Amino acid sequence: MPFGIADNKRIRVIINTDPANEADDQYAIVHALLTPRFHIAGIIAAHFGTRTATTMEESYAEASKLLKLMEMEDAVPLYRGAPHALKDASTPVVSEGAELIVREALNDDPLPLYVIFLGPLTDLASAYLMEPRIADRLTAVWIGGGTYPHGAEEFNLQNDIKAANTVFQSPIPLWQVPKNVYSMIRVSLAELAVRVRPYGEIGRYLYEQLVEFNLLPRHGARWPKGEMWMLGDSPAVSLLIDDHTFEYDLRKAPYIREDMSYEDREDGRIIRVYRYVDSRFTLEDMYAKLVLFHAYNEEKGRTSS
Repeated sequence: MPFGIADNKRIRVIINTDPANEADDQYAIVHALLTPRFHIAGIIAAHFGTRTATTMEESYAEASKLLKLMEMEDAVPLYRGAPHALKDASTPVVSEGAELIVREALNDDPLPLYVIFLGPLTDLASAYLMEPRIADRLTAVWIGGGTYPHGAEEFNLQNDIKAANTVFQSPIPLWQVPKNVYSMIRVSLAELAVRVRPYGEIGRYLYEQLVEFNLLPRHGARWPKGEMWMLGDSPAVSLLIDDHTFEYDLRKAPYIREDMSYEDREDGRIIRVYRYVDSRFTLEDMYAKLVLFHAYNEEKGRTSS
């Protein structure tokens, strides 16, 4: 990057992601990897429900592919998360990913730790159940949950409601980006063809894997819509570049029922719930970093030759 970041403005980031689920996690992962403010402590592959018996391993393979395309496989460690949701609200699913969260939270690094969750909260709930002392040593940013005040069906929440309730009832600082807000990051395929596809192997892959997902038969369903996408995981990155100070509410954490509706709790602890994310800031920052990364790689190639 043509600019530096003062050490006291940097943060540690763990990315918890289910990129084999669909096609937008990939954009958030690449954006995070190209953000100089972030020291990436690791990527954790997350499960995404029961679509197959191996969803976490599929996520691991997809994250590994992204790192190889960016030639970062030796620079950013990749870990396996929980292969399935919590069985109950008090028993963790022990995994490499949960152990990474505990280890990073308890170490003496002076940089603050943020863990972004682009799928279910299984690994955070498990880490907390394994070691409650992590609660005041990290901040979690979750892309998930239905619209307030009532809640609704939502994919990331659906994949582990017990984990979400465990986190909501814990003292872990939590920034929630619910469905109505993460859906604001709309792009067209034409926009991605112009702003992403031309920029190296990773740009081409980001574009092509999304287009291919759009072409998959959906048994008559109207999703995806065909010519657009919502890069709904990307706010987890842009909110750590600028936290949109005036665009969230401090709310009492609800209890989440099995139908994913919210039940108000008078004794609920306070969490940060976003009502708006700046899509221009989010997308333009990602596009610019892709261009700069491509230019750097081209220059490196010319220098080495």
